[in-house]
Amino acid sequence: MEKVLDVKDLEINFHTFAGDVKAIRDVSFHLNKGETLAIVGESGSGKSVTVRSIMGLLAKNSVIPKGSINFKGKDLIKASKKEMEEIRGNDISMIFQDPMTSLDPTMPIGKQVAEPLLIHNQMSRSKAMERAQEVLELVGIPNAKNRMKDYPHQFSGGQRQRIVIAIAIVNYPEILIADEPTTALDVTIQAQIIDLMKELQSKIETSIIFITHDLGVVAGIADRVAVMYAGKIIEYGTVDEIFYDPRHPYTWGLLNSMPTMDSKKLYAIPGTPPNLLEPPVGDAFAPRNEYALAIDFEAMPPFFKVTDTHYAATWLMHPDAPHIDPPAEIIRRREQYEKYLKNQPVEGGAQLGN
Repeated sequence: MEKVLDVKDLEINFHTFAGDVKAIRDVSFHLNKGETLAIVGESGSGKSVTVRSIMGLLAKNSVIPKGSINFKGKDLIKASKKEMEEIRGNDISMIFQDPMTSLDPTMPIGKQVAEPLLIHNQMSRSKAMERAQEVLELVGIPNAKNRMKDYPHQFSGGQRQRIVIAIAIVNYPEILIADEPTTALDVTIQAQIIDLMKELQSKIETSIIFITHDLGVVAGIADRVAVMYAGKIIEYGTVDEIFYDPRHPYTWGLLNSMPTMDSKKLYAIPGTPPNLLEPPVGDAFAPRNEYALAIDFEAMPPFFKVTDTHYAATWLMHPDAPHIDPPAEIIRRREQYEKYLKNQPVEGGAQLGN
C-alpha cells in the first residue's frame, strides 16, 4: 500500500526546571493511503505529543534530537515555519478534543469554516462561504444555510464538534488527525461522530490518525492500531490482531479495563506510569506488570514478530521465555473471534473448518 506518512525513530524531549522530560522515545510508524490508524494508551503515554509534532505544534520548550517525519518527500521536522503554515490546515488537518477551545466565540461559524479556504486557496469570499455551507451540510448541521451566521454557543456539544470537523476537512486534506475528538461527548453522540468520520473518509479520500484512550471507540473506526506506553509504541497490528490476539501485558490490561455486558467489576491496571525525567532501564511497564520477568527490569525488549502485520515489544515473546497464558477475558475474546471466523461463509458457500 502507498504510504502517505512515515515517522521514523522519533524522539522528543521537553526542557523543564527539573530536567529534560523524554516524552517520546524512538517511535516509528507509518500511515497508508485511505486507512485509519488508531494510537491508543493512557493519558501521558505520548499520543498527543506525537501527532502535534506532525503538525509542527509542539511547545517552545521542546526539542527533537532524533528522527524524521516524512510527508510527500519532505521531512516535516526540517520544514520551515512558512512551509508548515502551507501544509497545516491544507494537506494535514487536526480535530482537537474540546470544540469550545477550537472555535472562536466571537466569530460566526460560517466565517470560521471558510477561513482555511481564504488562507490556503485564495478563494473569493463568496465561493468560500458557498463551500463552507456545503461542508456544514456534509457533516450534518441541520439548516446549514440559515445557521452560517450563528455563533458557537448557539450549538450543542455534538454540533460544535461537527463544526470543528468541517473546519478540518474543508480543504479535503490528505491526512486528518483526530485527537480524542469524542471524549467530551456522550455515548450516543460519540457513535454519531465516529460514523460521520468513517463516511467522510470515503467521500473525501483522506487518511486518518485517530488518538484515543478508549479501545471501545477504536473497534468501530480503525484499520490498524498502535499501542503506546511511556513514550514508546509497544505493540501494533491490525485492529483484529490487537483486539483478539494481543501479546503485550499492557494491551491485555487496556482490554481488560473495557466494561462488557458480563463484567461484574471493572479492572484497573495497578500502579502509575514511570517518571520520564529518568526513564527506566528495561521495560517501562515492568513495575506494573504481574507477568514481568527478571530481564524486564534489566533490558528494553525489542519488537518480536507475531505476523507480518503484528509486532509486540515484550520479553514474553522470546523463544526462551516461560509460557504464560493471557488473562481469562483475553482468552474468551480470542475464542469467540475464532468461532466467529469459523462460521463465516467463504466463496462457493462452503464453511471454514468442520
